Amino acid sequence: MFTTAQIKEAHSKVKSGADFPAYIQDLIELGVKGYDTFVNDGHVEYFGEDNFRAAATDTYSSITVAASANKERFIEFLVMHQDGQTDYLTFCNHAAQCGIARWSVNIIEMTCTYFDKLGSAILIEKIPA
Repeated sequence: MFTTAQIKEAHSKVKSGADFPAYIQDLIELGVKGYDTFVNDGHVEYFGEDNFRAAATDTYSSITVAASANKERFIEFLVMHQDGQTDYLTFCNHAAQCGIARWSVNIIEMTCTYFDKLGSAILIEKIPA
């Protein structure tokens, strides 16, 4: 199974959202099936085969997530990030401003779903292969 050190190494290559597809390929090679990222503190929970789980607790200073989601503005920030215009922490701050509390990557389905504080799906996006 994978370790958080291996995941951290793969993530160290990510400079912007433009690097995300290559990061997903690295995770596939490690055996990661999906993960949840929590915007308020940055911790990530990874999961693999047979209910294997690993948590990355390298966090940043707490970010307040807006009470309600602004899907349209979030999409604007997401496009900027995917175009390489923002770094990861900036994207996390933008997500929080738009009421995104968590995102969940499903590597099997190749989707990334963004959720608000109540757990409602705000946006489901297909991950480019």
